[in-house]
Amino acid sequence: MEQKIVRPGKVFGTIVPPASKSVMQRAIAISALANGTSVLHGYSSSNDSDAALKIAENLGASVSVDGATVTITGGLRPRSLELNCGEAGLGIRMFTPIASLWHEPITLHGEGSLKKRPVSALESPLKQLGVQISTTNGFVPVQVCGPIQGGYATVDGSLSSQILTGLLIAAPYARKDVILNVKDLKSKPYIDITLDMMKKFGVAVGRHDYDSFVVPAEQSYQAQSVQIEGDWSGAAFLLVAGALNGNVTVENISMESCQADKAIVDALQKVGAHLEINNNSISVSHNELRAFSFDATECPDLFPPLVSLAAHCQGNTVIKGVSRLAHKESDRAKVLQTEFGKLGTKIECNGDEMIVYGGTLQGGSMHANNDHRIAMAGAVAALLAKSPVEIENPECVAKSYPEFWKDLGHISI
Repeated sequence: MEQKIVRPGKVFGTIVPPASKSVMQRAIAISALANGTSVLHGYSSSNDSDAALKIAENLGASVSVDGATVTITGGLRPRSLELNCGEAGLGIRMFTPIASLWHEPITLHGEGSLKKRPVSALESPLKQLGVQISTTNGFVPVQVCGPIQGGYATVDGSLSSQILTGLLIAAPYARKDVILNVKDLKSKPYIDITLDMMKKFGVAVGRHDYDSFVVPAEQSYQAQSVQIEGDWSGAAFLLVAGALNGNVTVENISMESCQADKAIVDALQKVGAHLEINNNSISVSHNELRAFSFDATECPDLFPPLVSLAAHCQGNTVIKGVSRLAHKESDRAKVLQTEFGKLGTKIECNGDEMIVYGGTLQGGSMHANNDHRIAMAGAVAALLAKSPVEIENPECVAKSYPEFWKDLGHISI
């Protein structure tokens, strides 16, 4: 698939988004370490989740997939000392500490955009915990040799919470207690997902706010049956589609979720869309759209759907948290500015704030820059454009939402 043309038009219907890859990848990693056989229900394939399953298998787990059900029998007995994380940022930052539990050198590789995403922040905390680690000038490949001894480590959380997630998941198997002191943690809701999943599998973590975490040694994960919830990150684009030009219901998502991107509901309320919130679904329908202010520091993945929304609002929208965008699948702030500029929408970045000049999106041609969320943002923005939007590199949605084009077609009238 080289390009996709999305024409302006209404959307109407009900969609079930894919499984949350944030939740799924954590469940896979923990299941791979757990005693016994875990069953994960609600699985949907994506490049990142598929890469996590392959890593779990290479680390020694037994993995089988039957439709939406994944069965994993845990065990750290590596079949391969070379692990491929694909393009998964969470994958490299989560599985590096887990691989550090092993007493032989293991090398973790990445592909595509992951080769440009810095991983040097893994080095200091793992060295403090007794691991030998080397990166390639701060990037992949990463080589580690454990086991993790335990003790105190300081973690820089300013760029990503994913390193902390990996350290927490691996920590119960250290030789002594692990105490993690965290500086300037961003994306706190993602740590809530991690802690919730660890608790489900029987591991206790002590913490003081989000500044320090204590993981006692001599704990082990116990196999569980887990239902994987729907992905709020993917759902956000569908909900914005309804707000822009129609009426869309998204099922298998809940406001009780720990996922950061449920904050899209706050933005939709600010913009004036009609919302109906139920136990397991959200319905959104179009209304007159007004410009809004929104802090996306804790939920940076919402920037693309928020820009799609803001491009059609009357007035100028301000979105805070630009500093979180530099090391995503693309330099997202720059790409949003460039590609939406091609469609007629002016975007300015002023320090940590992005200003979107609304009511200006015309249509035209844009490039996804191999960033799944940019492709989806362009598609949703097209629904209320004055002319069609042609998206180059649309196949990149497979990273998180392989069925996106099919689902968008399903609700398009």
